[in-house]
Parts: sequence; structure tokens; C-alpha cells
Amino acid sequence: MAMAKSVGDVVHGANGGSGLDPNEGNGHADIEAGRRAGAVSVTPPAASRTQRLASLDVFRGITVALMIIVDDVGGVVPAISHSPWDGVTLADFVFPFFLFIVGVSLAFAYKRVPNKALATKKAVLRAAKLFLLGLFLQGGFFHSLHDLTYGVDIWKIRLMGVLQRIAIAYLAVALCEIWLRGGAGDVGSGGYALIRRYRHQLFVGLVLMVTYTALLYGMYVPDWEYEVTSPDSTLKHFLQVECGVRGDTGPGCNAIGMIDRRVLGIQHLYTRPVYLRTTQCSINSPRNGSLPSDAPTWCEAPFDPEGLLSSLMAIVTCLIGLQIGHVIVHFKEHATRIIQWSIPSLSLLVLGFLLDLFGLHLNKSLYSLSYTCVTTGTAGLFFAGIYLLVDVFGYKRPAFPMEWVGKHALMIFVLVACNIVPMLVHGFYWREPHNNLLRFVGIGG
Repeated sequence: MAMAKSVGDVVHGANGGSGLDPNEGNGHADIEAGRRAGAVSVTPPAASRTQRLASLDVFRGITVALMIIVDDVGGVVPAISHSPWDGVTLADFVFPFFLFIVGVSLAFAYKRVPNKALATKKAVLRAAKLFLLGLFLQGGFFHSLHDLTYGVDIWKIRLMGVLQRIAIAYLAVALCEIWLRGGAGDVGSGGYALIRRYRHQLFVGLVLMVTYTALLYGMYVPDWEYEVTSPDSTLKHFLQVECGVRGDTGPGCNAIGMIDRRVLGIQHLYTRPVYLRTTQCSINSPRNGSLPSDAPTWCEAPFDPEGLLSSLMAIVTCLIGLQIGHVIVHFKEHATRIIQWSIPSLSLLVLGFLLDLFGLHLNKSLYSLSYTCVTTGTAGLFFAGIYLLVDVFGYKRPAFPMEWVGKHALMIFVLVACNIVPMLVHGFYWREPHNNLLRFVGIGG
């Protein structure tokens, strides 16, 4: 139970070593932090309390709902499912939105850090718990809905995944917020003062972007091979992928896949990559699991969309969310906050499309620079719109369902997105495994 709460704190940004509840208003939060430390024992007057920032929970809830929709409907409506390679669809915005929200929440969680060493220790422990939870849920322990067996071959366990990447981004950004920020005091009324105060964090983001870009376009990718097993037999054979290129961003010869194969091992990568739905690998996208006779040799190769090098840009997304959160912490006027969010978000959106126009294509699997700019810019504008409707105009009652979902995001992700509930229901059947409740309601077969 303690682990679940702690992991939930990571996803929600709660109590990140500062003793503060995320989204809490300044007056109540500061006094509450002091009460927990034994510094004060007074109750703040009602006038000093400010309401929870409901828009952040609503944004998180909408993202969770969107995740469920694209997962369940994406197979029927491929247009909203993940893009097979270059380009973006509705599904490709979900994960960056989560990272953006984690960053925003961390600005509240680490607003006060009286003990940096203790805060660092707590951040490391929470990130480790989230990483292990992701390894358990997405490493292969839970099999498909139509397979009642369980367990995982450690030799083939998937090491990276959605929760693992969130854990990495959370830890990196939490450390930036703990150790790399300016001194106390008001930043004034302009955005330049905010940039100056958090310039070291922005510098880290710049270094990550430069490192990612240099490795992606500068590393030489040699020819490589991998082992496959025929679906109708136990015979194994090797397929050769001819590369010998530098700076390639295609599915078979990019530096991101090469680094993952060498560092993590190809047996620990995701075995059903999204590029199976490309026209080269599948005529009908997908074509009942079969490959065209002239399919490229890389079609059956494992590739992890949550790999090591691409995680650098995931950290950048989270860092941008952190700067959006700083606006909430330092500026109290609604109009000022919306302006401080909208201008950089719109700039990122335009920059991302320009980069795509000049050849740095939008690509979720590679987490390309243009993809980072477009998705974070969209997240910033979307969050500003939700904030305007919910926290400024007060439309909280219609948004309550999404707010509730946002407050229980990790639980819903584990139970629904990781197929825990469907698999549990699928385990109860009448005489034959296919006679189960899922088939009765039209989900399973």
C-alpha cells in the first residue's frame, strides 16, 4: 500500500520531498508545511486558503481518457492510432501530455526544499519504485488477453516502457528542481526574470537536445542482424539489416535503435514495434500479422519506442512542463499566467512544424526534436485553455468526472491500460476459455 501511494506521488507530483501537496494554494501550503515541521501550530484563516488547481487534475484526467480511447478504438480507426513512423496522430499526444503534467506538478512539489539531500533521496526512491512497477507491468509478466499463462523469461524481459520512462524523466527533472534553481524571492512581473532564475535548468534542456541531435544524426550505424523464429515452427534463422549509414531516421538504421540493441540487448526490446504497420511491412496496415514477400528485413526486428537516447527528449518535455509550473508558482494574476504560457507554447508549436517542414520530421518512436516542440506546445496551449475554463470561469462541475479520473490516474492506468482488469475477467470462463465475460460483452473472443 505504501508503495502504491509513493508511486502515485510520482505520477501526480505529490509531496516530492518538500512536504507540500501539489496544486495547493500558497497560503495554506506554506503553513501546512510549517505545521508538519513543527514550526507553527496555528490554523490559517479561511481567507488565506486558496482552492486546489483543478485544471491540472482535469488535464490529467482528459489525458487518461484519451489514452483509453486511442487504445480501444485505435484498432478500428487507424487514423487515431499511433503513426507507423513519421507524422503524428491523436494517440501520439498522450504520452508527452503525461510527461508535461509531471513537470508542472513538480514545480509545486519542490517549491520548498529545506533539505536537499533528503529530497534527493526521496526522489530516487520514488523513481525506483515507479520504474520497478513499470518493469513488472510492461516487462512481459502479464501476457495477452487470450493467454491464461503468466510469468516472464528474464532473458527476454522488456526493460523499458511507459512507466519506466516517466520514472527517468521524473528523477532527472526533480534533481534539476532540487539543485539547479535561483535563490528565493519574487521574479517580478516579466518572463525574462523567470528565465534568468531558472537558466541552469534551461541550460540542461539545451544540452540534452544538442546531445540527442548530435548522436541521432552523427553516429554511424553499421550493418546488423537478429534472430527470428518461424511462426509455424521452432526453426530459427538470422536476418541481415544492411545499413552502413550515418544520420538515417528510418526504422531500420537509426542511431536510437542501435544504442538500445548494444546497451540493453535486442532481446530486451519491444517485439511489436509500430513500424509493422508501415506500407513496407504490411499491405493493409496491418495485414493479419503476415508480411509482404518483398518486406524489408527490419520489419520483424524489435524496437523500443521508450528507448535510452529518445528518453533525453522525454526529459526535455518534462522540463518544459516544469517551467510552465513555475509560472503558476511565481505569478498570481490569471491574465499574466495565460500570457506566460501561451507565448512560449505557441512558439514551440510553430518551431516544431517548421522543423518538420525542413526535414526534421515529426516522429514519436524517435521522439524527434520537432515532435517534442509540437507536442509540448500543444500541451501548453491545451492546459491554458483548461485553466481558463475551469479555474478562471469556474466550469468545475462539468469537468468533475475528468478531475476525478485525474486524481486516480495511476490506478486507472494500471487496471485498464495495462489490461489488469480485462485479464482478471478473462480468467473466469464456462467450460472453455473462450466462453468468458469479455466475449459475452463483445470485447474478447
